[in-house]
Amino acid sequence: MLLWLALIIPAFIVVLYAQSKVSSVYGKYSKVLNSQGITGAEAAQMLLRVNGLDHIQVEGTRGRLSDHYDPKKKALRLSREIANTPSVAALGIVAHEVGHAVQDKVGYVPLRIRGGLVPAANIGSKLGFVFFIVGLIFWGASWSQTAIWIGVGLFAMAVVFTLVTLPVEFNASNRARQMLQAQGMVTAAEYEGASAVLSAAAFTYVAATLMAMAQLLFFVLLALGMRR
Repeated sequence: MLLWLALIIPAFIVVLYAQSKVSSVYGKYSKVLNSQGITGAEAAQMLLRVNGLDHIQVEGTRGRLSDHYDPKKKALRLSREIANTPSVAALGIVAHEVGHAVQDKVGYVPLRIRGGLVPAANIGSKLGFVFFIVGLIFWGASWSQTAIWIGVGLFAMAVVFTLVTLPVEFNASNRARQMLQAQGMVTAAEYEGASAVLSAAAFTYVAATLMAMAQLLFFVLLALGMRR
């Protein structure tokens, strides 16, 4: 229990801080209107066009901050708040998602790797805990250690996915910053605001990775300890 607390609590604190940070920064810049009065939907169309991505469909999606690019459907989905608001935050978020579309277009390797890892990550995140817990419950059975290590291996797939996600997200944010400046869509002050939104959002992925790695380390140490 103490081992779990020592590993998970620090990571959990980082996750809470990251969520608080992105909520605070987004809340601030979602209320700051950009000087050109460009809504998120308009920005998406403009940035897709200049990047030769007119075939990408801009669609709506439910939820708050649920904006994303779907490489399979070739669709950029925007939440209502982002699509309809001419805010500095909307420009940053839309440019980030267009950054993913550009990654898809140029064949950005980490994006392809992440896409290939999705099935394994989904299985690992769902079944890793199951195998691990079953192995613990039936500890002493001839197959219990095998079940535990299968669980560790499955969960490791999900951790690898979070690690590969980091360069994908950071690269998309860098592309977003470059696009906003290159197209003259933001003033210097607006650029700083959009960049702050992008940085806060990126930190949430770092926090999620730290949490996943802490959980995996706990499982590995516990599994090794039970072998003694």
